[in-house]
Amino acid sequence: MKISIARGELLDALSVVSRGLSSRTTLPILSGIHVSTNEDTVVFQATDLEVSIKTSCKARVETPGNSVLPGKLLTDVVRSLPEAAVTVTTNEKRTAQVVCGQSSFSMKTLAPEDYPKFPEVNANQTISVPSEVFSHLVHQVSRSVSRDETRPILTGMLVMIEAGMLRMVATDSYRLCVGEVEVEGVGDDIELVVPGKAMEDVAKLAGSAESVSLGVSENQVIFTFGDTTFISRRIEGSFPNYRQLLPKEHSTRAVVDRVELLEAVKRVSLMAQHSTPLRVKISAAEHTLTLSAATQDVGDASEDIQVVPDGEDVEIAFNHAYLLDGVSVAEGDTVALEVSSPLKPGVLKPGKGDGFVYLLMPVRLG
Repeated sequence: MKISIARGELLDALSVVSRGLSSRTTLPILSGIHVSTNEDTVVFQATDLEVSIKTSCKARVETPGNSVLPGKLLTDVVRSLPEAAVTVTTNEKRTAQVVCGQSSFSMKTLAPEDYPKFPEVNANQTISVPSEVFSHLVHQVSRSVSRDETRPILTGMLVMIEAGMLRMVATDSYRLCVGEVEVEGVGDDIELVVPGKAMEDVAKLAGSAESVSLGVSENQVIFTFGDTTFISRRIEGSFPNYRQLLPKEHSTRAVVDRVELLEAVKRVSLMAQHSTPLRVKISAAEHTLTLSAATQDVGDASEDIQVVPDGEDVEIAFNHAYLLDGVSVAEGDTVALEVSSPLKPGVLKPGKGDGFVYLLMPVRLG
């Protein structure tokens, strides 16, 4: 095989498929990127057997063929090269030459016949979402995905299409986030759980594409955007009934400038060390929300913010990192904090409108 390709395009393609590379030392073939030719196009593939990614780009194909090149090494080499044409040549002796300008690299290749076939997925249902909308929703919700592998269902994101609304939900059992947006031209309702990491990868990679197409089969989900196909397994099991967890009413509601709250939480959190909670006190009479934190042998901090209150005075405490995450991904200029009691979850919502809910478990005050 011999191909010539612009360094920028080659690096873009390698950066996309690199997200599918496996770090399993038991299967060395999965650490490689499968490269094959198709007329004037080069196709790149990578898989870790849970996620499979394929992308293509235009190139000058001098000798057609296919090969498996070491993924991380090839990407690092191309990243280090100057902006010029890159020629990749492979031979029967399992060696690849990468040449660009005055630079030349030689690397061992792997057997393409040992590489897993790219999965063929026949989607029962398919929807298309503008990539900007998709990426924004994933960014909002992904912070709440659990990293605890002992509860696999919580490491996923619930993706639903219901009555023309696209909804994404994630929870790690300490907080829960729901983001939703209207989508057009959607047929049947859809409900599936997709690994959180796969959703984050697609959101990052689809940035330059116009839209993301999401296809659903029995045990897999297929995303297509631009020249890229991204296939992930679905997570089996029942996602927690998030509707039951959302409070129906509240005793106190405070609307506050979102950026002001965000900056104040960042400052006061500096004194919330060693998992010290951040106290939030709402005073209806004084129209203030007071943030405070105190860590023994370190120090303490407090800050007052003007709010538009509704209801009674209340004091509640949260994990400062979780509160910070919620405020930073909330929408709009203002955010509303709703509380029913110091022992029940607090809820963050946009000050105006809807489409975003962030529920946060309280920390018991000593």
